[in-house]
Amino acid sequence: MHAAVVVFPGSNRESDVARALRRSGARVSMVWHADPDLPAGTDLAVLPGGFSYGDYLRCGAIAGRAAAMDAVRAHAARGGLVLGICNGFQILCESGLLPGVLMRNVNRRFICHRQTLRVERTDTRFTSAYKQGQVIDVCVAHGEGNYFADPETLARIEGEGRVAFRYCDAAGTITVEANRNGSLNAIAGVYSEGGNVLGMMPHPENFVEGLIGGTDGRGLFDSLAA
Repeated sequence: MHAAVVVFPGSNRESDVARALRRSGARVSMVWHADPDLPAGTDLAVLPGGFSYGDYLRCGAIAGRAAAMDAVRAHAARGGLVLGICNGFQILCESGLLPGVLMRNVNRRFICHRQTLRVERTDTRFTSAYKQGQVIDVCVAHGEGNYFADPETLARIEGEGRVAFRYCDAAGTITVEANRNGSLNAIAGVYSEGGNVLGMMPHPENFVEGLIGGTDGRGLFDSLAA
């Protein structure tokens, strides 16, 4: 697995996600946002978390139009894997690679805490190391993570089984309290129509070492590198 991590001005989680990928056995290259091409042999393009371009206009709006994103769109069109985490998820929505938008959290406040998620599918390149319905413990840190899509789009996402993760409590139950940012249907991550693009707001890369509090994020990177 050769992963290319795209770095934008304001990205701040690129080292974390690169470390998580390398830990699972991936080879990692860093790509600057102005680069027109991904490295030869790229299997996975990764858009990390942070505050690209200072979140001006809308979160991810400017980054979604960066030169490197043309290469990411072409990579995805060829069936290549793409992963966007937090700001990366916002960029994927702004660039047209994923449906929906990420709005301000329902309470209008930045949230940063441990969060349990329910794994909705395990038959994908991103989640095969998990068990169906498994509850995993990761982190969230965002001010604009409130996932929204129009009713027709939401029905299509649900009908096609394109929800990757949902916010839940420790027992795997979807509750208002567990869905603190107010996302529709407690959606924490969605797949593209082809299943090769995943965007998610939580940060699995923060929990890959027991020393820093948890290892439930490993499954995503182990799945990709398998």
